[in-house]
Amino acid sequence: MPLSLKQQLERLLTAALAALDGTLAATAEARAATVERSRDPRHGDFTTNIALRLAKAAGTNPRALAQRIAAALPPNPLVLRTEIAGAGFVNFFLAPAAYGHELAEIHRHAERYGHATLGHGERVLVEFVSANPTGPLHVGHGRQAAYGATLANILAAVGFDVTREYYINDAGRQVDILAVSAWMRYLEACGEVLPFPENGYRGDYVQDIATIIRSAEGESLRRPAATVLAGLPADAPAGDKEVYIDALIRRARELIGHEAFRRVLELALEAMLGDIRDDLEQFGVRFDRWYSEHALERSGAIERALARLERDGRLYRAEGAVWFRATEFGDEKDRVVVRENGQKTYFASDIAYHLEKRERGFAGLIDVLGADHHGYVARVRAGLTAMGEPGECLEVVLIQFVSLFRGGQKIPMGKREAQFVTLRQLRAEVGNDACRLFYLMRSHDQPLDFDLELAKSRTNENPVYYIQYAHARVASVLKQLAARGLAFERAEGLAHAALLAGTHEQAALACVTRFPEVLEQAALNRAPHMLVHYLRDLANALHTYYNAETFIVEDSKVRNARLALVIGVQQVLRNGLALLGVSAPESM
Repeated sequence: MPLSLKQQLERLLTAALAALDGTLAATAEARAATVERSRDPRHGDFTTNIALRLAKAAGTNPRALAQRIAAALPPNPLVLRTEIAGAGFVNFFLAPAAYGHELAEIHRHAERYGHATLGHGERVLVEFVSANPTGPLHVGHGRQAAYGATLANILAAVGFDVTREYYINDAGRQVDILAVSAWMRYLEACGEVLPFPENGYRGDYVQDIATIIRSAEGESLRRPAATVLAGLPADAPAGDKEVYIDALIRRARELIGHEAFRRVLELALEAMLGDIRDDLEQFGVRFDRWYSEHALERSGAIERALARLERDGRLYRAEGAVWFRATEFGDEKDRVVVRENGQKTYFASDIAYHLEKRERGFAGLIDVLGADHHGYVARVRAGLTAMGEPGECLEVVLIQFVSLFRGGQKIPMGKREAQFVTLRQLRAEVGNDACRLFYLMRSHDQPLDFDLELAKSRTNENPVYYIQYAHARVASVLKQLAARGLAFERAEGLAHAALLAGTHEQAALACVTRFPEVLEQAALNRAPHMLVHYLRDLANALHTYYNAETFIVEDSKVRNARLALVIGVQQVLRNGLALLGVSAPESM
């Protein structure tokens, strides 16, 4: 892919440093020489503070060093002139042809404009959503889905080889609770009268699973209520709901047998995973692989990981359990990997799964998790390090919580009690586009207040409408052009891009050519919200230009130059919206 304006200027800067002082150019600071967009056009188009950062190593005054750097810059048709400002900033003023050249790149590369080779094909696995298949996806999962899918798109656009993976937690206690909840509803459907466990899953979807079980098994799994309840400990509030649900799971296995219980569990999992897959598919979120924890267990991967730790002296036994020496590798405390009863912990599965990711050849592992997983990073990194893998290969992105507001009032939510808004319900109310973009408006590390009324509004305050309307406005201009019997002459427009000298035109050019820089920064910072903010800025530049100027004028050179600009803006809006998973309508 071609170099962006920023990258071309950085190459000039690197060449100047090498010509000035080869030793100086070899320093870490010099190798990281960068230019940034100037905040004030009076200070040029780009600026660098490299002289301030290198002055001490060079043993000279920053301003004097800046002057020497500017003088050593190789001639380039993109740069009109440079200025030294303040304590030692080098400001670059671009030649009139510079933006025109970049505008031609937008037209030339179209949907590929902005793509880069930053990742150099490095294999990265992005694991996201990975919700327990114990209920429908809720609005919190939706934020994780939008973030993970968009981050994967951005990373792929800048040159990483990205795989998208969903880890199915189908081998733990929570799915046992789902299975016994469904069995209890099945017993009710068969005519048995018995209390529903306080710690069971209560949503209507559990009754739907019970219907599936009855259809598949008839009444073969029916047991009398008195037999089911006989001798069980008290449930909450009189007793402990955790102790009760575990006892009820054991009772179910005793009464219907392990094989039948497994069939109930698999029917429940099949129903829930089908719903989750369909929900995500309709949301525009697709995975390259759905990875089962149960399959991981059956493969022997967990045993192999524990054996590796045992071999290297990383495990010890205490209090009847097997512990991993996690504190020796940066964790705050040692972790149990095998409980007293011989059952392996979630942590044992987690480290085996991440080791297996590395064994599949992924250099980078990015886990997108909910905010309640804050202790996850240190412990899994400790496990990887103990098994000889670089701990830094794992990144964990924690997605903060989502609160829904309607009419200024917060909507209460709680999953186990089935008091939650599903992703499907949210999408039905505000649409996929609003869901995707609203989820991404704020940084993932900040809580999100989702305003339902704003998301549905057709006003400039709604960023989805504002950005999409900018795209549609350009389409409207092209329809007007055709209605007048005219056509856009791309070659003429690009050849006369120097005519785009007005204030609004220069602002639009400066903004639209930032797209490659924004993509790289969004990728490096794992920050899709940067792309949302950029597209809003670009839409604002287009709307401002549209309101200030007439595009379809008599002078064909001016007309085609202006059309080349707005079509370029439309292309970049479309490219950015595609990465976000948001549509780019031709009319509004």
